[in-house]
Amino acid sequence: MDYSGFITTVEQLGGIPHDRAQALACFTLNTLAQRISKGEAADLASKLPSELGPCLHREGPTATFGLDEFLNRIAARLGGADRPTAERVARAVLAATWTAVGPKEYKDLSSELPKDFQPLLEVAMLQAPPRPGPEGDPRFGRPMSLDEFLDRVAVRAGLDREGARKATEAVLEALAMRVTAGQVNDLRPFLPRELHAALDRGISRSRGVALPLSLEEFINQVTQREGISKTKEATRHAQAVISVLREAVGEKEFQDTTAQLPEEYRRTLVAQR
Repeated sequence: MDYSGFITTVEQLGGIPHDRAQALACFTLNTLAQRISKGEAADLASKLPSELGPCLHREGPTATFGLDEFLNRIAARLGGADRPTAERVARAVLAATWTAVGPKEYKDLSSELPKDFQPLLEVAMLQAPPRPGPEGDPRFGRPMSLDEFLDRVAVRAGLDREGARKATEAVLEALAMRVTAGQVNDLRPFLPRELHAALDRGISRSRGVALPLSLEEFINQVTQREGISKTKEATRHAQAVISVLREAVGEKEFQDTTAQLPEEYRRTLVAQR
């Protein structure tokens, strides 16, 4: 995304004139830069249009304000606007930022902000224009929606919507137990936010360290989480979820994930291409 596209996105999503969009984009980015490390601010600047680089420069220590103060500063810059207006402008700038820097850098930004920022960051990500790139590559589009993810699982596993959700959450929780927390968090930006809780449960159960579960133990975890008793059914459900996961996260992240799994997993659960 070039500078013109960034400002146009802020203008359209923020509902503000073009000349104000430029000033507000820079101000919002500078306010964010006060709240994150200088290293992360520099990383963002390197991926944003060069015209926005100076907006991320700051002096002094990292600030500690929360979401309320962040929005209050934007509202003041808007001339005393109300909170919904400040939120709309903040979302617009964050949405343009997501498109410009991509999901990995956006996740790094998110990790340095307090938890009260997270809903704002997630909504902005969903509003963001797709990144230009190869058609169908998850790195360049929005995360797959929950409905689309579950619909694909339902068709492949022969389940209804509720069954597909149970199966998906069970498999993702078990997978998050079996691979490292770092790899789980690399998958997170590409998945519907409604499924993040299943990943969190898996990380919590493994304490962030990949547990050496055999394939049989992995499938047993899935049957327990789903509340079913048949191993063949759980295996079929796992195959369906894993195949949709591959489509949602793209080949690089998928290969990084399966590289942490024993060969028996890949033979049984991963369809060959």
